[in-house]
Amino acid sequence: MTRAFLVVMDSVGIGGAPDADTFFNGDRPDTGANTLAHIAQACARGDAEEGRSGPLHLPHLDRLGLGAATRLASGAATPGLAADPSGLWGCAREHSRGKDTPSGHWELAGLPVPWDWHYFPDTIPAFPDNLVQAVAEAAGSDGILGNCHASGTVIIDRHGVEHMHTGKPICYTSADSVLQIAAHEETFGLDRLLALCKAVAPRLHEMKVGRVIARPFVGSPETGFTRTTNRKDFAITPPAPVLTNWAKDAGRRVHGVGKIGDIFSMQGIDDVVKGSDAELMTHLARLVATAEEGSLTFANFVEFDSLYGHRRDISGYARALEWFDREIGKILQSLRPGDLMVLTADHGNDPSWSGTDHTREQVPVLVVGRGAGQIVQVNFADIAASVAAHLGIPAQGPGRSFL
Repeated sequence: MTRAFLVVMDSVGIGGAPDADTFFNGDRPDTGANTLAHIAQACARGDAEEGRSGPLHLPHLDRLGLGAATRLASGAATPGLAADPSGLWGCAREHSRGKDTPSGHWELAGLPVPWDWHYFPDTIPAFPDNLVQAVAEAAGSDGILGNCHASGTVIIDRHGVEHMHTGKPICYTSADSVLQIAAHEETFGLDRLLALCKAVAPRLHEMKVGRVIARPFVGSPETGFTRTTNRKDFAITPPAPVLTNWAKDAGRRVHGVGKIGDIFSMQGIDDVVKGSDAELMTHLARLVATAEEGSLTFANFVEFDSLYGHRRDISGYARALEWFDREIGKILQSLRPGDLMVLTADHGNDPSWSGTDHTREQVPVLVVGRGAGQIVQVNFADIAASVAAHLGIPAQGPGRSFL
């Protein structure tokens, strides 16, 4: 038997989405957004020098075809990335009408989203009165704070003190189909926050809001507030089987790393590990060393997106990419003969772009363990079909294997 490892570099888009003009950050369309190329160009100009220096240095990912995939997707220059690829490489486009986590991951797992998501308007208030009342009742409070589009770090700085004094949960959204609820782990309680999000999630799912996200934080007015790693996503259950179900139904073990369990509501997943990206990389290395023959490991590394993309931190994003490149380079050496590893992304989040939301982009497809060469431009769902073909299990949905 063979094993498969599907690794999502959350938000590492490479530009070139043909429908980017229909997606917006504020009043600006996403046409021209290119997460990787714009980071590489900023590094080459000397505009990304905080905690790092010089051109973007990603030797392992570049050898796998990251720079080549970016040029294929968008024609954009990626200074510092110029090696001739030694792996199988290409780019993929999404067809679901979304540029967020559920849309991207469901389609990567073989299931394009079969409906239009509900999005909250960028107004104040953002939420309808009946939803505000339902959240307040579930929280046991006399109201909520926020009720707007916002950056998560900014809104806890704005309302953290009042939240601690009143017990009102901080509720906000974004251009994604999401309700985020932030609360202090100690004064409000982590378990209470998770119970609140679980209680209101069915109501949001009926509205076709993709996720309710618990956003716990700690700190004080004196020290400032910091989000913790105890985030939990309460996502709509996929309405049809996805890659994890296909593998599980074929009798294979399925391991989740990161927020994969939340995204797929644990459908077809045997076990999941969470933590910071550094901790998740340790878990991925362990699974490469120990995962069963015939198994599927599905991993998501979220901090590119959550810590640097949304915060428009180009230097931080570059540091994260260089760290990931070093660590994944070590792991690649431990793959067994017959193993497949696919490195890809779920959407973009160009830190040079306006606004603080995701950007509609194509994504890289970097394949280790199945030869070398260029893949013709593919769809997200083709990645699931290809992983299934490698594992020798039946696939469903519209995807076609490119192996």
